[in-house]
Order: sequence, then C-alpha cells, then structure tokens
Amino acid sequence: MSDIKNVDYGLEKIFEGAQDFLPLLGTDYVELYVGNAKQAAHFYKTAFGFQSYAYKGLETGSKDTVSYVVKQDKIRLVLTTPLNSKHPINDHIVKHGDGVKVVALWVDDATQAWKETTSRGAKSYMEPTTEKDEHGEIVRSGIYTYGETVHIFVERKNYDGLFMPGFVKWESEYNPEPLGLKYIDHMVGNVGWGEMNTWVKWYEDIMGFENFLSFDDKQIHTEYSALMSKVMSNGNGRIKFPINEPAEGKKKSQIEEYLDFYEGPGVQHIAVATNDIIATVKGMRARGVEFLSTPPDTYYSAAPERLAEFDHELREDLETLKKLGIMIDADEEGYLLQIFTRPVEDRPTLFFEIIQRMGARGFGAGNFKALFESIEREQELRGTL
Repeated sequence: MSDIKNVDYGLEKIFEGAQDFLPLLGTDYVELYVGNAKQAAHFYKTAFGFQSYAYKGLETGSKDTVSYVVKQDKIRLVLTTPLNSKHPINDHIVKHGDGVKVVALWVDDATQAWKETTSRGAKSYMEPTTEKDEHGEIVRSGIYTYGETVHIFVERKNYDGLFMPGFVKWESEYNPEPLGLKYIDHMVGNVGWGEMNTWVKWYEDIMGFENFLSFDDKQIHTEYSALMSKVMSNGNGRIKFPINEPAEGKKKSQIEEYLDFYEGPGVQHIAVATNDIIATVKGMRARGVEFLSTPPDTYYSAAPERLAEFDHELREDLETLKKLGIMIDADEEGYLLQIFTRPVEDRPTLFFEIIQRMGARGFGAGNFKALFESIEREQELRGTL
C-alpha cells in the first residue's frame, strides 16, 4: 500500500491542456461485436440494468448487420452482429469471441480529429464521413489502435436525434430498473510482451495523451505472476486508458491468459462508475452477475490501517463491504471502492469493474495483490495458471 504514496499523478500538467491538439469531450459509446446481439442486449439489460435505447436492423434497412444500443445514464453500449456468413465482422467474432471493437470518442470536430491523428502516423480506419437524416447530421471518422481495436471520433453538434442516422428508438416493454451505473471511468487494454511502451508512445504522439501513472512488476505481482501497467490520460482527464503487458513470473499471468484466448491485444475491462457501490453490487448479484472471489479476512482487518495512512475514514460499513467482496484503496486525495466481475462470456477475456470514487484518483494499487490472487484462483480452476 505504501508504494502508491510515492506516485506522482502529474495531473496538473495534464489539465493545463498545453498539448491538447485533440480535445475529447467524453466517451460517446462502446461497440462490441457479438455472436447474438439480441441475446447480448437482454443480458446487459437484465444483469447490469441497462435500458433499451436504439436499434438498427432489417426493419430499418440494414441488410447485413443488426445493432442494439443499450443505455444507462451516460453509458451507451452498441451490440452488433452480422446477418450473413460473408460479413467481415464474422472474422472478428471467430478470432476473438465477443469483444470490444470500437471505443468511440465524442469530439467537436471529427474531421480535424482524423487529420490531426493520421498526420501524426495513425492508421486510418474510417475517413471523415457525414451521416444525415431528418434530425441533422453526424460526422464520424476513425483510427486503429492496439490489435484490431479502433477509436471512432463522433461529432454531434449538428444532430438532435436519438442516437445517430440509421437507428430508430428501441421500444421494449422489458426494461429492468437501472442499477446506478453512471459513466465509464476508464477502459483497460492488454497488449503483448514488450509492447506497453510502444503503445504508451503511440498515445503520446498520436493523440497527445500523458502517462500520469505507472506500475511495474515490483508493484503488480503475486507469488506466481506479474504484469506492468501505464495509465494514459487525455488533456482534460476525461478519457483514461491503462495499458497492460505481461511480465515474467513463475506461472502464466492473467494478461497472458487474455492474449491467448482473445488471440491478440484488446480491451480487457470496462470500468463503470457508481455513486453507491453497495446498492449496485447487491442489485447485480441478485440478477446473477458473478464477481471474483472475496479477498481473505486479513485483507479487511487491515483496511482501516490502510486508510489511516492517508488520514481517511471509511464511511461505508466494513462488514457489508467484506460480505459483498468490495475492495478498498486510498491515496492522498481520498479512497475508492472497487469490485471486478468474472468474464462476461465463456472465453476468459472481457470483464467489468464497478468503481466508486470517494476523492481518490488512482486505480486501486493497494488492491493489486489481492485482486490478482483472486484472478489466479479463477485461472487455477480453468487450468490456465
């Protein structure tokens, strides 16, 4: 826990925005390519409390793909499935399984965002394209990042429709109550051996991001495995992308397992914020969401001392957090509460983090050992440790 006290967040430099040639307003949506979008949408509605929002498919004139958009507060997930065997999305699903394809970023000028990034060396995924309907127009452009993942820049200032042209409102009688998820806090990418610094430099050079937090294998390790991670942030701090790579250990790390089953780099997890993690996690557990195993009693008995190092006092009931398996960490600014789901599909790849920040700006460094030991217990059951 003491390691994080020495971390320099460097946020003051970031928020000055001196290098912010690519102003990002926030996360616009996250698109997952999935084997059955209708069923995936039902899962995210039932288990996570998302609501029916928008739809594109055969009924709207889309002959080769179908997309369901689900929404909860500021979070929009787009679930897309091909409608025939010849569509190239099939290749992505066959190789990776269900996974994140697009991390869409909301910008004021999608054409300029594309010009800025491609002029700095980004590989183009989508040239600036204007899409129109009776509600106005949206401009989108895109670039490739690690693996087959892409960033699409979305310009909405001349559009007052529901989501974007081609989509209609998704009317559904089945909309379970939301579970308090507010926005995407950060998204974590896993890359291959020795590739972390390459992608750190890519985000610095191509998108003007800053590396404001780093962890090496001395901080992120257990008896058996290790990894390294660097957190990248854009100029205003609204977009944060930690990037992980494996490190040498006695056994296979969770990053190696992900790379094996995803068959390449990709988005490892999506961290979603809540203002009441206890209510959110209780609701998710009641709806069948599976979380990683609870840390041992010694973890929770040491929690007050960890908080006291930073002169913070826990407002939540410790026994309740222990019962739910919610972890606690702190830095100079405050503390945070976090918990991680098991993978949300059969391949041990994509999972979700639920996080509540009580002032803390870190990423749970004090929880790394307990978290990774929990993941290793899951790996042992899968025979992949």
